[in-house]
Amino acid sequence: MSGDGGWDRARWLWVAALAGGVSFFWAVLQHLDGPAIWAWKTSGVALLALWAAANARSTDGWLIAAALGFGALGDYLLDALGMLQGAAAFATGHLIAIALYLRNRRPSLSGSQRLLVWATVPLALVIAWGLTHAAETGQMIAAMAYTGGVAVMAATAWASRFPRYRTGIGAMIFLASDLFIFAGEGGTLSRSVTMWLVWPLYFTGQALIAWGVVSTLSRESDAGRVTA
Repeated sequence: MSGDGGWDRARWLWVAALAGGVSFFWAVLQHLDGPAIWAWKTSGVALLALWAAANARSTDGWLIAAALGFGALGDYLLDALGMLQGAAAFATGHLIAIALYLRNRRPSLSGSQRLLVWATVPLALVIAWGLTHAAETGQMIAAMAYTGGVAVMAATAWASRFPRYRTGIGAMIFLASDLFIFAGEGGTLSRSVTMWLVWPLYFTGQALIAWGVVSTLSRESDAGRVTA
């Protein structure tokens, strides 16, 4: 993530976001809970959203800020209110992200890239089913539906013109973090194992998505190629 940072209007927000998101892993390992901890959890992605908003020069810039904002809301609501409310906020963010990526489709894909795009959703659904099929029917259907939305987001991110080694991989890592949640909830993996994976993968994914989209759009705008 190095290079010319002249496009970045608020690097301090980026640094603060990383500090909030990375430091929260300590709270995960300590099994901390409570309103202050929920706010701490929210801080990383919320600051990423503010950083994206500070750098927004176009409609697409505001779309990534909104997608991150709903992700931060989901982080908070999962603990403050419950799984349903948190998942609804995340799903809204995914829909916004999908719209962003579809607006910015890559002109052409290689055969292997196209294969990955088309395989992501069915493969994710098969994995989610394998991890949740023993749960109650309603829970399994909800997990499958949510996984489908995240997988579409990841597939469209990979097919977008944004850097694959930032935004594309970030979206795939985000998808993996959710599948590890189901692995822990369903008993496939011990929660003592998944707690080392879920938050690091999730926040890394969000940070990579944000960096790839925001840096691309901002540099283009500053060069006179605004994407609106």
